[in-house]
Amino acid sequence: MNQSLTRWLPRRLTLQCFAMLLALSAATLPVALAREGVNVGGNSAFSKLVSADNVEQSAAQEYASMLKKAAAENALVSSGDRQVRRLRAIADKIIPFANDWNPRARHWRWEVNLIEGKSINAFCMPGGKIVFYTGLLNQLQLNDAEVAMVMGHEIAHALREHARARMGKNAATGIGASLLGQIFGFGDIGRTVTNYGAQLLTLQFSRTDESDADLVGMELAARAGFDPRAGVTLWQKMAAANSGAPPEWLSTHPSGNTRTDDIVSNLPQVMPLYERARGK
Repeated sequence: MNQSLTRWLPRRLTLQCFAMLLALSAATLPVALAREGVNVGGNSAFSKLVSADNVEQSAAQEYASMLKKAAAENALVSSGDRQVRRLRAIADKIIPFANDWNPRARHWRWEVNLIEGKSINAFCMPGGKIVFYTGLLNQLQLNDAEVAMVMGHEIAHALREHARARMGKNAATGIGASLLGQIFGFGDIGRTVTNYGAQLLTLQFSRTDESDADLVGMELAARAGFDPRAGVTLWQKMAAANSGAPPEWLSTHPSGNTRTDDIVSNLPQVMPLYERARGK
């Protein structure tokens, strides 16, 4: 390798890494003192590497496209349906507590829709775009508190900017892999190795994201007046419906037992919030 290049690349790598560390360190500084509820720390610093506006705009476009397709297939449940009204009523109780977790949520245009489908699934896109599938409600026969736990969990993913953080991590990994490849001449082998590393990092973060969303979602539901103990019965129903799922170490999601254990261990932090909400 050219000697001048070998001197320049390490210097460039050092400067870029130092700048990235400064940005990430600043992003993880504590923003508040002790608070009531669960303790999950701040949002991932990697989310700062990607524009929140761009992510939310893209999510809104994708959501609109999804609803249009569902409507064309007669799968979009009408606003007057009992289950749609039920979901929106639960969301109306939870959403006011979202702002404390992410100030951007004050400006989100929240939407809640129900799509016909056997999938036992729900999600909340960045920007507050929520979808439930009828399979989740019908197959698991969820009560309102269990629905609130699911909704709180999905809203938590958006509030904690998990999708944005994963995009940021992929961007950071790509920058590092490119520079290392230039310095050490990895070529195709280097790209393969770093791709495997990125997959492992994503796997670990996905599990962390799911656990994080469980706890934040439980707090949101509790503050809205829904019994957080419903998290236990919810995941018992989920486990029964997914009896053929792979073991935890092969999955991007924590196992049902891990989830219920985490929920139970955090109940002392959220039960007072629930009792206060019910008292009002």
